[in-house]
Amino acid sequence: MRTIKAAPAVVAAMACAFAAVSTAADKRIDLAAVITKADAQTALGEAVKDPQARSEEGADGYYSRCNYYSENPGRSLVLRVRQVSAGQLEPKKQLEEMSAGHEKFKPVSGLGDKAALVKEGPAKGPSHTLMLYVAKESAFVTVGISGVDDEKSATEKAKTIARKILGKL
Repeated sequence: MRTIKAAPAVVAAMACAFAAVSTAADKRIDLAAVITKADAQTALGEAVKDPQARSEEGADGYYSRCNYYSENPGRSLVLRVRQVSAGQLEPKKQLEEMSAGHEKFKPVSGLGDKAALVKEGPAKGPSHTLMLYVAKESAFVTVGISGVDDEKSATEKAKTIARKILGKL
């Protein structure tokens, strides 16, 4: 008897999950259109070259990527969004698996369903990179800023960019 009562609830939950994935799939994002050259220049604090961008369907979802590099070597803004297909690794789970047991991953509140920040490379210089990962519903967003030595400033800039991307999902 419980199985019969639970079945409609399970079916309804599955329908909602598929609707969320379907809605995100219908709302494909083009990162080069969302984060403009002017946005990249603001984030990096100097002139940037034209974006290197690409969007495509993959085996596990839709991908959009966009890279901005400064005119003078040393700074870059790397953007990625994966919008998952039904039955693929959920973004929140992906972030949990990436960060499990790694003290470099610092939780970030107020962005998406789950977010984390990672610093890579030396404390300063062109190879200093800050990566922000955000899971929101069926989207996994990555914002990477390299060459910006002020960590607090780079973090705020990454968050601003992530919010703009999340607003378009």
